[in-house]
Amino acid sequence: MQSYTIGRAARLLGVSPDTARRWADAGRITTHRDESGRRMIDGRDLAAFAVENGRGDTPEEGSYTSARNAFPGIVTAVTLGDVAAQVEIQAGPHRLVSLLTREAVEELGLAVGTEATARVKATSVHIDRA
Repeated sequence: MQSYTIGRAARLLGVSPDTARRWADAGRITTHRDESGRRMIDGRDLAAFAVENGRGDTPEEGSYTSARNAFPGIVTAVTLGDVAAQVEIQAGPHRLVSLLTREAVEELGLAVGTEATARVKATSVHIDRA
């Protein structure tokens, strides 16, 4: 079975290595030591933790959606055209780009530095403002 270092697990979970270490120290993720003494996480344990951790993102009051693939992050670029717009979000290690109407960008108040969530369903990316 494949095992992951704390650093690699952190990258896969989209958190800092310090956060992954704190989770391990608190017993949220089970670790073991390899022959070199490094703390490792079994692949099955990491997968189960990732699924459980992903369930913790509940919608805020009044925010409901059927799109379950949510990528909370920060807006890094907004390109406005006359009718359409392009919004880029950095969500952990993921860069997501969405094409939407200029009106939607303005209504959501999306700008560089704004916290937002990209929701992916099928081939569409929907943007929810945090």
